[in-house]
Amino acid sequence: MMTKITSLAFIAVPVKDIKVARHFYEEILGLKMSHSFMEEWIEYNLGDTALAITKADAEHPTPIRGATVAFEVVDISAFIRQLKTAGVPITQEIMDTPVCRIAIIQDPDGNPLMLHEKKR
Repeated sequence: MMTKITSLAFIAVPVKDIKVARHFYEEILGLKMSHSFMEEWIEYNLGDTALAITKADAEHPTPIRGATVAFEVVDISAFIRQLKTAGVPITQEIMDTPVCRIAIIQDPDGNPLMLHEKKR
């Protein structure tokens, strides 16, 4: 019997300091908190899925290694300018592909975050 996956429920990103991470994700990136569990799991609804930040531990160290979180943005050039002004590390400047434009930034724990803008 095969299980049918219907959607992506959430992506979790471990962080060392929830307060610092919340400032970054909420004040710098502009995400709105949708749920909090004991201030150790903060969730942000993003369309059909969610991003969660959670306290790092020995099994979930920072920065993460493996899958990359990619945020869809409306105007990647303007957003990158705002992030540079805020002092956010840009590890890959905007790159054009045939279907999109991407850039990579880092959160305060060094976790890589991709910004993605679909070409129309």
